[in-house]
Amino acid sequence: MTAGERVVVVGAGVAGLTTAVVLAEAGAALHVIAEQVPGTTSLAAGAMWGPYLVEPKDKVDQWGQRSLEIFRELAQDPATGVRLTSGIEASRTTEAAPDWATTLPGFRPCERAELPAGFMAGYRFTVPLIDMPTYLDYLLCRLRDAGGVVEQRRLTLLSNAGPASAIVNCAGLGARDLIPDPGLRPIRGQHVVVTNPGLTEFFSEDTGLSPDLLCFYPHGDTVVLGGTAIDGEGDLAPDDNVAAGILARCVEVEPRLAQVRVLEHRVGARPTRATVRVEAEVGEDGTVVVHNYGHGGAGVTLSWGCAEEARALLSVK
Repeated sequence: MTAGERVVVVGAGVAGLTTAVVLAEAGAALHVIAEQVPGTTSLAAGAMWGPYLVEPKDKVDQWGQRSLEIFRELAQDPATGVRLTSGIEASRTTEAAPDWATTLPGFRPCERAELPAGFMAGYRFTVPLIDMPTYLDYLLCRLRDAGGVVEQRRLTLLSNAGPASAIVNCAGLGARDLIPDPGLRPIRGQHVVVTNPGLTEFFSEDTGLSPDLLCFYPHGDTVVLGGTAIDGEGDLAPDDNVAAGILARCVEVEPRLAQVRVLEHRVGARPTRATVRVEAEVGEDGTVVVHNYGHGGAGVTLSWGCAEEARALLSVK
C-alpha cells in the first residue's frame, strides 16, 4: 500500500485504536468504524502489562516485548495514563515466576515477611500500569491528530465498511459473528473502582485458571480491584454479589481497602480463542483484510506489537 490510501479499522478497543494510530501515523487515510467508542471491554481493563494465558507463545513474546518498549516510552508523559509501577505478584503455592517477569526491572523473589498471610511465594518487579479511560482518550486524540476519522455505527458485514484499499478487523468479540469465527468466546471480567486509601503499589495473585482473581491496581486517586474470569459468559451487567466477593478478597490482602468508597463497576468480555489471530486474507470482493483479534486478557499487553504486525502485513511503511 502507498501513503494516502483509505484504510478502515473495525473496532475501537485498545487493539483497534492502537492499530489505527500506527497506520494513520504511517500515512494511511484512516477511518475507524465501531459500535462503541472507545470499546467497553478495553475500558474495563485493569490494566497491567503482562502476557495472560494467550498463545502462540513465540509470537506473544515478540508482540508483548514490543508493546513493553512503547509503554515505557509513554510512561514519560503522565497525560498518557501510563505509569511505571512497582508491586508484587504472589502465589499460595510455590509456583516459579514466569519467564516474562524475570526480565522486568527490579525483579526479585519476595521475602516471606513481604507476603500476605496464606501466600507461599511471590516476586517483586516494576511494570507499566495503564489507567484505561485516560489511555484510550489519549489514543483517540493521537489518532485524530494524525488525521484519522472515527464513525460510531454497528457493522454486520465487513463489506459494509465502504470502499477501502484494506480493512483491519479489530472487532474483538464482535468478530465471532462478523467474520464469522465460532472459535471465539467471551471470558467475563468484572472490576470494582474505589477511592484510593493511600496505595502506591500493585498486588496480583497468580490464580491460574480460577474464575476468581485477586488484584488491585492504584491509579492516583482511585484503585481498580479485580476480578473475575468466567469462561463462556459475556453478560456485561455488573453483579453485586461478584463485586462484594472481589472487595472481600482484596480487603483480606490489604485491610486499608475496607474503608474505601465504591465509585463504579466495570465489566468486559475478553475476546478469547485458541490463538491470537493476526493474519491477512483477501475478501470475496478482492479487498485485503487483516485480522487482529482474539487477544483474550492480553489485549493491552499485545496492542502495539500486534498493531505493528498489522502494518507490516499491509506493507504500510
